[in-house]
Amino acid sequence: MHEPGSAATSQRLCRLADVPDGGARGFDPLERGRDTVFAVRRGETVRLWADRCPHHGTPMPWRKDAYLNAAGDRIVCAAHGALFEIDSGLCIQGPCLGERLRPVPFVLNEQGELLLVAAATQNPITITGDTP
Repeated sequence: MHEPGSAATSQRLCRLADVPDGGARGFDPLERGRDTVFAVRRGETVRLWADRCPHHGTPMPWRKDAYLNAAGDRIVCAAHGALFEIDSGLCIQGPCLGERLRPVPFVLNEQGELLLVAAATQNPITITGDTP
């Protein structure tokens, strides 16, 4: 999360209401033609993760915005079947057991918008670990 008062740049992703409650949505803030981050929402709580499995760096969903398992209680990697806790990103089943998804810094502003945040020294906003 962004620390108030620190120099940072931000990029609007969407309104919180645009991420379905109990669901997930991917975003392409780097304009690469593929999602590089995704949000998972539970009520007013949202988590933002890099769209890369820690096992081999593959994208997570099997189709657009399909980041969760059928029960909707875990993030799933379609390539390897790994399961991750939504709140911590911890892999609890699969080939990357014990590894974590990479969190992406963001803020939820007073207007209910999700903003991707990067330190002012990072120009442009980058997703750590992502390659062009």
